[in-house]
Amino acid sequence: MNPSVVVILIFVILFIIIIARYLVIIRPFERGVVERLGRYVRTINPGLNLLIPFAENVKKVDMRESLIDVPPQEVITKDNALVTVDAVFYFEVTDPFRVLYNVSQFEIAAVKLAQTNLRNIIGELELDQTLTSREMINTRLREVLDIATDKWGVKVTRVEIKKIDPPLDISEAMSRQMKAERTKRALIIEAEGIRQSDILKGEGYKQAAILESEGKRQASILESEGKAKAIEAIALAEKTRLILESEGQAEATRQVFQAIHTGKPTKDLIAIRYVEALKAIADGKASKVFIPYESSAMIGSIAQIAEVFHPSTEEKETLSEPEK
Repeated sequence: MNPSVVVILIFVILFIIIIARYLVIIRPFERGVVERLGRYVRTINPGLNLLIPFAENVKKVDMRESLIDVPPQEVITKDNALVTVDAVFYFEVTDPFRVLYNVSQFEIAAVKLAQTNLRNIIGELELDQTLTSREMINTRLREVLDIATDKWGVKVTRVEIKKIDPPLDISEAMSRQMKAERTKRALIIEAEGIRQSDILKGEGYKQAAILESEGKRQASILESEGKAKAIEAIALAEKTRLILESEGQAEATRQVFQAIHTGKPTKDLIAIRYVEALKAIADGKASKVFIPYESSAMIGSIAQIAEVFHPSTEEKETLSEPEK
């Protein structure tokens, strides 16, 4: 083989290797920090980028949100209770330049910073507050970390307390307290239920008594109204009867009066009718009979009528002689 051809092939292969070595591909979630001869030059974006061979090199920075786990540590609360606390926090890189040049070993520095501030925050709280104020602890720790890491080109997006473990004796005491509190609540709820039941029963009895008395009152009212209507009907019937009897008697009297005036009776006939009326009066059960003063004249007329119908003494003697 011709030596010149071999040399050309060697140069071509070396060129390809150099190009491949300094042809950098940046992925979409990355940024590249380019250094030229140890000095920062530029930040390259995702895509295919060519560096100057032997002069430039690139450091890739992941821009995705990442997680750092804070190891468990023992913390003393304000009331001298020893608790074990661990947490996690999420962060994302906002400036690749600062995260590379403003801090060394960012993750270790962030963990130490989180542990220190966690001790400070919980040290200001009592045990009960520590166990019930997770959201407040998360917020305060996130604010402190975000301010501290801002100059590192990092933003802390979220902090979460994973667990807060009090000592065993305190846990047992809390368990007993919780059990007693639940028993107390159960008894209170049961007593409240019984009280409400008694109240409802009393209300039911009261309503039943009210309804019963109301029913009796309505029945009495209806009965009274029925009796009143019956009495009214009886009175109306009696009134009608009396009216009809009065009308009948008036009509009878009118007819008798007309008959008398039409027949033109004599005084003798009137006297006889008057005597019959007196006889009817005398037939009553009364022990005394009152005769009107005007009856004396009428009785005189009756005596005269009697003389007319009875024979004299001489006539009686005349009638008795033939018999002898």
